[in-house]
Parts: sequence; structure tokens; C-alpha cells
Amino acid sequence: MFLTTDRLILRPFEADDLERFAAINADLEVMQFFPAPLTAHETADMVARWADKHRRYGFAFAAVETRHDQQLIGMAGLSQLESDVPIAPCSEIGWRLTPSAWHQGFATEAARAWLDYGFAALDLAEILSYTPKQHIASQRVMQRIGMHHADDLDFDDPTLPEGHPLRPMVVYRLTRATYETMP
Repeated sequence: MFLTTDRLILRPFEADDLERFAAINADLEVMQFFPAPLTAHETADMVARWADKHRRYGFAFAAVETRHDQQLIGMAGLSQLESDVPIAPCSEIGWRLTPSAWHQGFATEAARAWLDYGFAALDLAEILSYTPKQHIASQRVMQRIGMHHADDLDFDDPTLPEGHPLRPMVVYRLTRATYETMP
């Protein structure tokens, strides 16, 4: 599946993307709100899991490249969250971009395209997103795309030890009914 926006191409990952995406996932600045940077092997495993989800559900996190020069700048998309966190199962939206792509509206632009696809083509009833409480920039993207903090769904990441600064998670929600009333 390919989606396009004014400035972006959203598409499945290809083998040629792995080296660049592994570099993004190894970047300390990109991964500051994750427990640790990822190795190239961990990135390849993650992309393989996304490909499997795409086969099973018809959607998964996807590559984000710029239209003007076809450069991979990260990932964005929808994914079926199956386990590991208390809000599963659900459909989630997420993004991760290289720092050179930050503060240009790319995450918001990609996320809006994925919301359109999720509600119109996939007929999803709601889409959730979660991030560490201290990750304010990601929460701002959630707010810009019309999501609302669902504080009743906030949770502590069960994979992190008590007291870990990234353990408290905030959850944002957008229902199709609310989405359909948005300008």
C-alpha cells in the first residue's frame, strides 16, 4: 500500500531501506524516549514483524520518504497492537523520524494521511497512540492530528522497572465519530 501527501510517500519498507532505518534507530537523539537504541539486527527484526502484520491485517508501520528527493526519513503508520501493553489489542498510530526531518510538520502530515486511511479505508472505530509522559513533542503531534488525552488509559510500561523515567505512558485516542466532525 502506498499513500502520498504533498511532501511525502508512505510505503512498505524495502530491503534497501534497512541500512538507513537502522541508522535512524541507532541515533541517540531519536531514541531518547525509548529504553535503548536499536541494533541493525533489531531493526531488521522489527521491520520483518511489521511486514508480517501487513500480511495479516492489511496495514502496518511503513517507510516515510520525501517526494522531492525520495530520501527515507523514518517511519509512520498504523499498526495492530497485539500485546505487551495494557491497551492491547487496539489499532495504534505512530511515527519515528530522523532529527533532520523534525520541526517541519512531516510527522503530522504523515499521521493525518494514516488517520484518513484508517478511518475511511480500514473502517477503524478508533485509533490510539501512546508515548512516555515526558515525550512532549510526540504528544503535540497527537494533539495536532485531533487526538485527545485518554487519561483513563494511561499506564506504566510493564517492560520497564519501577522508577524508570520512561515507565509512565500517556495514551491519546481519536474515534471515527470525532474524526468525521473535524474540519
